[in-house]
Amino acid sequence: MLMGKFLKGASYSVGQYAEAFLITIGVAVFSVASKSPTNSSDTEIVGLVFLLMYISFDSFTSQWQDKIYQQYGKPNVDPYQMMLGVNTSAICITTLGLLVTGDFPVVADFLKANPMVLRYNVITAITSASGQLCIFYTIKEFGPIVFTIIMTTRQMLSVCLSAIIFDHQLSNKAIFGAT
Repeated sequence: MLMGKFLKGASYSVGQYAEAFLITIGVAVFSVASKSPTNSSDTEIVGLVFLLMYISFDSFTSQWQDKIYQQYGKPNVDPYQMMLGVNTSAICITTLGLLVTGDFPVVADFLKANPMVLRYNVITAITSASGQLCIFYTIKEFGPIVFTIIMTTRQMLSVCLSAIIFDHQLSNKAIFGAT
């Protein structure tokens, strides 16, 4: 919602802010309460920074896409054009990262040494593209707020199912946060 306010000047009702706040509190309670007590380490701080970056970029992307749909009109922008733009950007950023770090030859050597990886990359690309089409359709038809709620719910269900399937113990606080 903050990204929508920043990028598009969107305004939201008090109910929507309350809903976003309650979802955030629920996820935070679940995350903190389901953590096993261990000593704090530097990796937790790095993980928190990466998590905040992920949330920021994720919210930016859906709001930016919604802005494009609003600016150019939904009939004028289809999911394939959106995919082309997003994936072209991702390819450029990844290629630049590999060139800057000098890891391009490492990736090439790995692909030469493990030719089966190419098959798995193609399968991943197909499933990723299918998922992207669903994401772009959801944002185009229902907006970024509905998309965010769907994704948050999906992630919470994934964590809960993982806890059930792999018999992880959840505290009462974690269960309360998930509900």
